[in-house]
Amino acid sequence: MKRFSIAVFVLGFVLAASVHASEFYIGSEMENFRLSDINGVERSFTELKGEKGTIVIFLSAQCPVVKQYDKRFNQIVEDYKTKGINVIGLNSNSTESLEWVKSHANENYKFPMLIDKGNVIADKLGATATPEIYFFGSDNKLAYHGAIDNDRSGTNIINTYLRDALNEYLGGSAIKVTKIKAFGCTIKRAK
Repeated sequence: MKRFSIAVFVLGFVLAASVHASEFYIGSEMENFRLSDINGVERSFTELKGEKGTIVIFLSAQCPVVKQYDKRFNQIVEDYKTKGINVIGLNSNSTESLEWVKSHANENYKFPMLIDKGNVIADKLGATATPEIYFFGSDNKLAYHGAIDNDRSGTNIINTYLRDALNEYLGGSAIKVTKIKAFGCTIKRAK
């Protein structure tokens, strides 16, 4: 009986761990989803996506790494909006109140912020950090996943991963670096 209990425990642990370990591969197609924004209005991926592509970024109102990226990310948003790339922010942190997320988003972002209750989209994509980028081309297929650049402080940027991917995609070239591990704060998942 003891062996059976241990086997059941191990199987349960493996299954629970696999829920958050899913991989949304480069080339996978994003299906339409609907989530409420910070004002309680239901919005969809199809409605918010850009003509040439869409950046989905997982953000946090409390993460110091996200705060270090706010200005840089807003510049990217500004630079690529006119090129047909839209941005959708997602907050999947169960530890952040709607008021907190709304306040941070209103003060810092010029793009819609959706609330991913229960981590539905974070789990689907396998997102684990904030900030974490998913760039979908005009065909809704994942073209780039990972970090914005190589330096959280912004003082020693050598690699501009997201900008490089966007420029290569918009220029009709193959994206050279399609995946770089995102770094920042862990998404605080619902239990």
